[in-house]
Amino acid sequence: MQEIDWRPTASIETLRERARLLAAVRAFFAERGVLEVETPILGHGGSTDVHLASLSLEATTPAGRERLWLQTSPEFHMKRLLAAGSGPIFQLARSFRDGEVGSRHNIEFTMLEWYRPGFSLDELIEETVALIHQVLGRELGSEAGPLHRRRYRELFREGLGLDPFSVDLDELRRLAGERGGLDMRDAGRDGCLDLLMSLAIEPTLGHEGVDVVVDYPASQAALARRHRDPEDGEWVASRFEVYLAGLELANGYDELTDADEQRARFAEDNAARRRLGLSEVEVDRRLLAALEHGMPAGSGVALGIDRLIQLALGRASVAEVMAFATPRC
Repeated sequence: MQEIDWRPTASIETLRERARLLAAVRAFFAERGVLEVETPILGHGGSTDVHLASLSLEATTPAGRERLWLQTSPEFHMKRLLAAGSGPIFQLARSFRDGEVGSRHNIEFTMLEWYRPGFSLDELIEETVALIHQVLGRELGSEAGPLHRRRYRELFREGLGLDPFSVDLDELRRLAGERGGLDMRDAGRDGCLDLLMSLAIEPTLGHEGVDVVVDYPASQAALARRHRDPEDGEWVASRFEVYLAGLELANGYDELTDADEQRARFAEDNAARRRLGLSEVEVDRRLLAALEHGMPAGSGVALGIDRLIQLALGRASVAEVMAFATPRC
């Protein structure tokens, strides 16, 4: 009989280090009076984002047999708490995204997510970098380095010689196809930009400190507000991503609070899913009801805690900092 590898993917010593770093994260928020919460990993709605693959299951509930969705992040439930008057909250949540397995990904992973009512995006950027410094500073012998704010379109201009907002789509497809070695003739603008970002720009970020990328295309706003680019009035997303050593660590939003706008974006996502031949995802109606009740304005951020620990401990993959990564779970 073939031997089954039952052993953990992380060493016991690494798991002790992981526990110590998680304690440091909790201490960071305790010092700032941010409440730790726990929310369900199952919900009646999933993520409609075309770039995410939600997992679902059937369960017997008081309403009978129902389809429930494993959450891709704790965002929807946490926003319902905000609408109920929780104040600032954080969570270390188990999250699930189908098909994501690799040195930086696992189908089941831990997301650190927190929300700051009344915080501007700039204030949340400063707090996110402060957390990274606190967790990584001791491990790397120094702080993670200075904070650099980088505009999305400037990164494309500097790295690829094009303006991502105005470049002709055929030219964008050609360049993305060359860089990725793929047939991009039918790809959309965001698909091409995402490919170029991941292959040509992301690996260059975060090598001389923490790079925070802002002013993404409005089409990539997801659950963030939008604002006008002061350069030319182009609509851009009020969100940021944090990079260190070529790794994307965090994704933050000036949170959308308008229920009608959120409902429209969910519908747009599912329409895009139909065009791409993807399964539609049930919209979270309880989130929409919470937004209609009123969620306070503020900012929120999701940080991949497994990646942060991987970086802190100098491991080659997230599997090495997880007790049992997906292939061995």
